[in-house]
Amino acid sequence: MRYLKLAATAVVVAVLTACGGNAEPAAAPPPPNEVTDPAPPIEETEPSAEAPQVDACALVTKADAEKLAGTPLEDPVPVRETCRYTGPVSGPVAQVEVYVGDGAKKILDVDRDLDHEFETLSGIGDEAYLEDGAVFVHAAGVWVAIRLVRLDDPARYHKPLTELARTVADRL
Repeated sequence: MRYLKLAATAVVVAVLTACGGNAEPAAAPPPPNEVTDPAPPIEETEPSAEAPQVDACALVTKADAEKLAGTPLEDPVPVRETCRYTGPVSGPVAQVEVYVGDGAKKILDVDRDLDHEFETLSGIGDEAYLEDGAVFVHAAGVWVAIRLVRLDDPARYHKPLTELARTVADRL
């Protein structure tokens, strides 16, 4: 039953990720009239202090992911605030996914709505939670979700997930 819930969560996350954009493309602005429309000044902006930019692949390195999965993994594939490490095509089946920011918190919220069982991890970041195949960490104002896909007993990975959560919280 837990595996069914985990699969349902993956589908929900995929749909939410795919549906994140506006369905209608934005209309292109008219070209500026060089005589009447002067070019707007370019302002440099600095990243918000409220939401620090965090590189998901630097937060969980390939070595970290391989230690967690217990097997060699391919090089990371970063996409926006995520990073994915997959097992080689020759096997074994393994994948480590790292989500940073609002998406990480959303995965936690969806899993809670699906009545997943969580263990609160004390002493890690501001708050941290462990479930079969995933760990969630909130530290320095940033949410991080780390998900592990393996085909054996998820309880086998509770300790490595907890250790990686502590490492990630320290890096934030």
